[in-house]
Amino acid sequence: QVQLVESGGGLVQAGGSLRLSCAASGRTFSSYAMGWFRQAPGKERAFVAAFSWSGSSTYYADSVKGRFTISRDNAKNTVYLQMNSLKPEDTAVYYCAATSSSYYRRVPPQPADNDYWGQGTQVTVSS
Repeated sequence: QVQLVESGGGLVQAGGSLRLSCAASGRTFSSYAMGWFRQAPGKERAFVAAFSWSGSSTYYADSVKGRFTISRDNAKNTVYLQMNSLKPEDTAVYYCAATSSSYYRRVPPQPADNDYWGQGTQVTVSS
């Protein structure tokens, strides 16, 4: 079993930066592929970024490439999402997720591919 807790969301002006953290519990954390997804009001949950358990495969949504960076610290059981050059359209609830596999079978990963979810953290970007 894996439990995920996100933090780091908030209100930021366009062009600013935020770093989201996802603290994971569970001794097999380092064996799971993990990712970030987001859900804007009135929209479906969508893929943002993800990597395989080894970190050798990393994926980004086209809308965030070059601006967002996903990383993990296995010693701290934490996954990060560094978000730079934020835009108002990045406003959403951001969710950390994990699949009980070492890699995602579909590229880009889909919300249904995950077995574990955090509670979400709100990111609001003002214009």
